[in-house]
Amino acid sequence: MRPRFSLLLPMVVPIALGACGPTPEEQAAQDARDVAAVIANQEPPPEVLEPQPITYPDIERNDLFGAGCNFVAEGGGIGAIALAQAEEGYMKRGGEVLTFAADKGSAQQPLNSYRRYTGREYAFTLDIETEQAAAAKEADTEVVNYPARLTVIDGRDRTVYEASGIAQCGS
Repeated sequence: MRPRFSLLLPMVVPIALGACGPTPEEQAAQDARDVAAVIANQEPPPEVLEPQPITYPDIERNDLFGAGCNFVAEGGGIGAIALAQAEEGYMKRGGEVLTFAADKGSAQQPLNSYRRYTGREYAFTLDIETEQAAAAKEADTEVVNYPARLTVIDGRDRTVYEASGIAQCGS
């Protein structure tokens, strides 16, 4: 004859195994933590920045006169889309002229311009190929054109604009 507890064994095992898992409250708390971690780690795609030419009326209205280098993108017409001056740099987006502080710890370039400028939403780097002085062409007596490259990054260090072109340096 068999002992009676063997009949109860199939009923006890599922109950014992179910007691090992989290309570519904614990599971809900863990689910909330998991969702919060996923949301915190989501990164929206970088914005595509389309700089606009800084026009003479923009220069007058914002008092952007001074010596420095103006970047004109290859194939983008004759309008400068970035100005690099001794104290500040400028770009235009959505009709608004954005101001950038000169990073005076970066390399100094022609006419007291700097390689890097930092703003609230973006930063830009203007790489001017000054070592290729033979390739630079004088547009007139006060302006020298250098091959250059402009790179703009957003607040997460992602490139949002990049172009080769000419840096027109003059006063």
